[in-house]
Amino acid sequence: MHSAHLCLEIRYPVKLFDISSFYSRDSDKVIFERLQKEFEAARAAQTEEISIDDDEWNDGLLATIREKVHMEADRKAMANQVNVPQDLPFQSKTTYRIRNKVIYCLDGARIGIQYETFFAGEPCEIFHCVLESKSFLEKMTVIEHTLPFFLPLRELESDLLSSNAIKFIDHLEEILQAFIDRREQVRLIKELYGNQIGELFHNLPYNVIEFILEDFECKVTVSIRYSDLLQTLPSQARVLAWPLRSSKRISTRSSSASAAQAVPFRLSYAEEALKTLCLAEAYADIVLELPHALKRAFFSQESD
Repeated sequence: MHSAHLCLEIRYPVKLFDISSFYSRDSDKVIFERLQKEFEAARAAQTEEISIDDDEWNDGLLATIREKVHMEADRKAMANQVNVPQDLPFQSKTTYRIRNKVIYCLDGARIGIQYETFFAGEPCEIFHCVLESKSFLEKMTVIEHTLPFFLPLRELESDLLSSNAIKFIDHLEEILQAFIDRREQVRLIKELYGNQIGELFHNLPYNVIEFILEDFECKVTVSIRYSDLLQTLPSQARVLAWPLRSSKRISTRSSSASAAQAVPFRLSYAEEALKTLCLAEAYADIVLELPHALKRAFFSQESD
């Protein structure tokens, strides 16, 4: 599992998003609201929450949970028959907490997984995924969920759920947390440095991010990519400084001819910072060093 990086150890203000904004269709919003209420009711009805260590979270425990939900469904089906007494023994409602997810035994032989996400130690969104199987021996399927539509849930279900349900459940946790981490990093630099940032673009999963630094001697373009959805630090970073013809503060020796022929140059130190620090810290380091880096770059160009 990918570990949290340095940024998460610093307490930044966290703004909760309206998770329902992830859903464009009315039917999706209805599912979100209904599942939210069902999980809240399951939480209120629980009689015990068991904390599970990583080494205890295995196929045996998941099989026990699956057996329990099917036995409870059978018990309720029997209770609906006329010849069965209604005063059946009290049934405990146990939930299982593994790291930042909670597993519920839901009605109808369903297993509900609640994913809790965090940034800088503060809670963010909660997501839900509901699994169902026709019988204890049949494979499980995802019947409902509140995950953002742009995350590859169905691909993961096809690849993992029938062959390795534990890995499927854990993989969703990692993808959701990484998505929240990337999104919050972007929100944070906009909040802290919005007056210095020009255009800012990102796609929905926040694994492609581009922005422009303004109010400097050059136009600086930043482009970062994450090669997979589990990453919270970029795998690729490209930072280019584009000399401005009207800028005269960096160098007094720049002629109009050299300015006309100026080409962008890479800021390698900035690219390294982006790949090793969280976005807000990398941004601060880049801006701090930028005037010196630009002077060195211009001096090198004029010397060529």
